[in-house]
Amino acid sequence: MDIFNKYGGYRRLDSYVIGNVIQLATLAFCRRFLDRSNDPCGRQTDQMTQAARSGIKNVVEGSERLKTSVTDCIRLMDVGRASLCELRDDYVTWLLDKGQVPWRQKSPEARAVFDMRLDPPEYGDDINHDSCVHILAQKRKFAQWLDSEDSATVANALLVLINRELNMLDGQLEKLAENFKREGGFHERMTAARVEAKREAREPVQEDAPSCPKCGQSMRLRDGRNGKFWSCSGYPTCKGTRNPVP
Repeated sequence: MDIFNKYGGYRRLDSYVIGNVIQLATLAFCRRFLDRSNDPCGRQTDQMTQAARSGIKNVVEGSERLKTSVTDCIRLMDVGRASLCELRDDYVTWLLDKGQVPWRQKSPEARAVFDMRLDPPEYGDDINHDSCVHILAQKRKFAQWLDSEDSATVANALLVLINRELNMLDGQLEKLAENFKREGGFHERMTAARVEAKREAREPVQEDAPSCPKCGQSMRLRDGRNGKFWSCSGYPTCKGTRNPVP
């Protein structure tokens, strides 16, 4: 699919970059603001860091699975999305526990974080190295909020970034679903290819075969309930037919 098949693959997507920024910022948040006084067993730290990790790693694994299974890709991306929703609620709870509420979506602070544009990636032959350089450079764009000494500011900024990430993932999932409905997945295409190969062996295209009136491909002479008829060689994608010459 186009959203993953460009040079550099998923690493070129803003959703991949933002997902990594969220994970790195969550690791820093837990180191800075969670300790034995408010997280004595480290459970909150574990939950938040695992949710942030799942949010990006499942998307990465899903994009890798796309080569063989669209349904696996969608399932894994949906797991990553659910993990980000869980992380979002953790930051909301953090604010509520301090007697605060999240920034309004249209507030100047929220809009500043949401509207911060990322630079287009410039990757050379070393994709792994170059993509990491790019992620750190983009993370610095949000430093005024993510490096704040005020935990509420950091939590609010991460809430905006998580919602931004969720919006991008929703768009990608919608495109994947549309692509699956239109073209099927890897296994469906392989089955169609096997069926077509068997049909070609059984019903080879004749040299004098007419062209399909719908798509212009060569036609095959086939047996039907009412006798022989010409059928498009692209069937079932194209269902063009002609009656044979008596």
